[in-house]
Parts: sequence; structure tokens; C-alpha cells
Amino acid sequence: MQNTFKIDSAYNNLIKLKVTPGHFATSSSHINYMIDLTTLKARASEAKAVAKSLASDYLATTVVDAIVCMDGTDVIGAYLADELTNSGIMCMNQHQTIYITTPEQNSLGQLLFKDNLIPMIKGKHILLLLATATTGKTLDQALECIEYYGGIVEGISAIFSATDEVKNIPIHSIFHAKDIEGYQSYNSHECPLCKKGQKLDAIISAGGFQVIQ
Repeated sequence: MQNTFKIDSAYNNLIKLKVTPGHFATSSSHINYMIDLTTLKARASEAKAVAKSLASDYLATTVVDAIVCMDGTDVIGAYLADELTNSGIMCMNQHQTIYITTPEQNSLGQLLFKDNLIPMIKGKHILLLLATATTGKTLDQALECIEYYGGIVEGISAIFSATDEVKNIPIHSIFHAKDIEGYQSYNSHECPLCKKGQKLDAIISAGGFQVIQ
């Protein structure tokens, strides 16, 4: 897409936020910048760099039994488990290793864990990993799901976040909304871009984006 630019991370020169200005719709809001995290989630070298940066936010005294991955962050989650283990993070699992898993979404949009995955969540210390934390809807949904299945959320990490905390839990992120000058997120019914008659450029989901021709 035109006018795309990159923002460098202060942590690692492999980590770059790809940003495009315009008018975009997500499932819960309209935003004036699209953040493309495709390569950070899919390229091994970049995903590993992201994991290393996120791991630095947690002390060796933190207990992490499982990483719940949202927004297609499973590759980062696997590297993050390695980074946390190597840094001395404690694990209470019988096999002394960190589980990496993700919930499913049913036809009603509710998140759930299948029966075979519940033992990875129930009574376990959980690190929630997301690509982006913007309106808080996905965050709230994920936290409710983890709590419903008996998980204990020890931390929340995201590549990009527009908020500092949710339910009094700090969100550790590499990039923040303040890194993108003028970044705004709007309720879809109150979007000023829509009121001006500005057409949507793309529809964004956890899996990527679809340009509107």
C-alpha cells in the first residue's frame, strides 16, 4: 500500500513497525493507521528478536507455566518460552517446561479451550501474548476466557499497545501508540473519518488485512 513507512524499535534493529496511514476497520473499531506485523510474526529471525525484547520485562522470580497466544503470535510464543526459560523463569509444570497454546473461537465469537487443552490452563500461571492491544476488546475476551478455565494471568505482552494496562494488569509492549504521531482509534459508530465520507482503505483482522478496491 502507498505511504507505508517503518518505525525502528529501540530494542533491536530487526524489529520494525510497518505503518500505513488511512482509514481502516477492525472488528471493534476504526483506526487511522494500519499496523502490519506480518513479518514480525512469521519470520524466524524477527519473531525471535521480538521474543527476546518481550522476555526482558519479566524477572526470574516470575512463574510462567503457559503462554496463551492471540493474533497468530504462536511463533513468537515459542521463542518467548525459550527466552524465559533461559533467563531463569520458574515453571510449576510437572515436566518443567512452558506450554504454548491458543484458544479457539466458536460461531458466537466466544473464546474457548478444548478439553485436551484445559490442563494447560487450569491452575496454571499464564502469560498472555498479543500482536496488538488497542481497544481492549480482544484483551478482555482473552482474560475472561483464561479466568473461566481457571488460569492465573501473570503478565500481558504485545508488540504494539495503545493502552498501558487492563484490569490493573500492566501491558508490556515494544511499541506504543505514542510512537505513531496522531494515532487514533474510534468507535465505528462515531468515526470522524466516516462522517467526512472518507472511504475505508482496508479491513483488518488478526490474520491480516484485505484492501478495499
